[in-house]
Amino acid sequence: MILGNRRYRHAARTGLALALPLAALAACGGGGGTGTSAEAGSGKGTISVWSHQGQKSEATALQNAVKSFNSSQDKVKVQLKLIPENDYTKTITATDASQLPDVLEFDGPTMANFVYNRKLAPLDSYVSAKTLANATDANKAQGEVGGKHYGLGMYDSGLGIYGNKKLLDDAGVKYPKGLADDWTAAQFTAALKALKAKDSDGKVLDIQEGNGLATEWGTYGFAPVVWSAGGSLLKDGKAEGALDSPAVVSALKTFQSWKPYVDANTDGNAFAKGRVPLSWVGHWMYPAYSKALGKDLVVLPLPDFGNGPKTGQGSWTWGIGADTKNGKAAGAFLDSLLSDTNVTAMTTANGAPPATESALTKSALYKQGGPLQLFAEQLAKPCGDTDITKSCVAVTRPVTAGYPTVTAKFGEALNSVYGGTDPKDALSKAAHAVDQDFSDNAGYKIP
Repeated sequence: MILGNRRYRHAARTGLALALPLAALAACGGGGGTGTSAEAGSGKGTISVWSHQGQKSEATALQNAVKSFNSSQDKVKVQLKLIPENDYTKTITATDASQLPDVLEFDGPTMANFVYNRKLAPLDSYVSAKTLANATDANKAQGEVGGKHYGLGMYDSGLGIYGNKKLLDDAGVKYPKGLADDWTAAQFTAALKALKAKDSDGKVLDIQEGNGLATEWGTYGFAPVVWSAGGSLLKDGKAEGALDSPAVVSALKTFQSWKPYVDANTDGNAFAKGRVPLSWVGHWMYPAYSKALGKDLVVLPLPDFGNGPKTGQGSWTWGIGADTKNGKAAGAFLDSLLSDTNVTAMTTANGAPPATESALTKSALYKQGGPLQLFAEQLAKPCGDTDITKSCVAVTRPVTAGYPTVTAKFGEALNSVYGGTDPKDALSKAAHAVDQDFSDNAGYKIP
C-alpha cells in the first residue's frame, strides 16, 4: 500500500505501510514451519546485506554505517544491496530462502510470516547480550516469536494528536498535558464540538484520510481505538469476541460520529496551514508541523476509550537469513549497526524514536523534556501484542503469520464504518473472515 501521496510514503518508511506486499504474503502461507538455526560459520569473510531504499538521508546513514564497519576491522566485509521500497517486501517474499542474504531488513508486521515460511533465523545466539539488553522492550516485543528474537530495529514509531495551541485556547478547549491527564473519548468529542463552534467550516480534525482507511494506515492509526476500548484485533488466535466485542462496537460508533468534523485534507496541509486545530498522526509529521506552528505546537496522547490511551508501535527491523552460513559475522555487523553512533545517525536522518535505550535517552527530540517526550513515554510502557492492560500504552500489531488477513479485514471494516455501515455488522463480518482464514491455515502455528 505505498501510495502516491508523498507524505504517506514518508510514513511508510517508518514501517507503517506495505499493504500490497502484506496481501501478497497472505498468499504464500502454508509454510507451517519455523525459522531455522543459521550456521555459525567462522565469523570471517564477506556477508550480503539487503535493505529497503528509503529516503535519501536514511540510505546515506546506512551506507555510512556499512563503510564504517568495513573500515573498522578486517575480518568481515559487508556488501550492501539497496532495493526500491515499493518492491522490497515483494522481493523477499518471492525469493527462495537459500537465495536470501545473510542479513536483511524487513517491515515489522511481515516478520512472523517470514519466520513461518522459514526465511529468518533467531538472532539471539549471534548478536551480543549487550545489544539485546539495550533494545527497548517495545522493540523486542515486535521482534519476538516463541521466546526467540528474529528482529531488532534501529528505530520505532508512535502515534499522537498534534494540537494548535492558539486555536485550542481561542476555543476555550482544555487539552491534556500528557498521559496522566489524557482525554476520554467523550471529552475528545466535546472538544471537537467546541472547536467546530469557532471554525468557519466546522472541519477541525485531520486523520490523514487521504492515506485511506482500508490500508495499513487504517490498522496502524486506528487499532489503538480497539485496544483502548479493551478489545483486540486477535486474542488467543481468534478475532470473534475480541474485535467485535460490545465495547469495541461502541468505540467505533464514537469514531464514526467524528466524521462530520474531519477535514479530508486533500492538499496535505490542513494542520500546517491552520485549517484544523487537531491532527491524528504519528511522530513523522513533527518536522513539518514544528516548522509551521513553532511554539503553538502541542503533542497530545490519543483519547482513552476506557482501557487507557494506546498507540501503535513498530517499524523496519533487522534479522538474519535462515540459510546464512556465517551467523557470527552477521551478528557482528548487527552489533555495529545497532550502536549508539549508527542508531543516532539514522534517527537524526528520519526523525523516528530510537529503538535502543541508550540512544533514546540521549535523543534531543525524545529525551525527558524534549518536544517528543510523549512518544518515548508511550514506548516505555509496552503491551506486546497480547497482554493489553490499562497501564500499558504501546501495542505491537499481532505477531502472527496471518497478520496480512488481520490487517486487511480490519481496514475494510474501519473504512466501512467510516462510510456509514453499522459498526457491529462491519466488525462481526471482519472477525468471522479472519477466523475462517485462520481455521483454513491451522491457525498459522509456528512450532
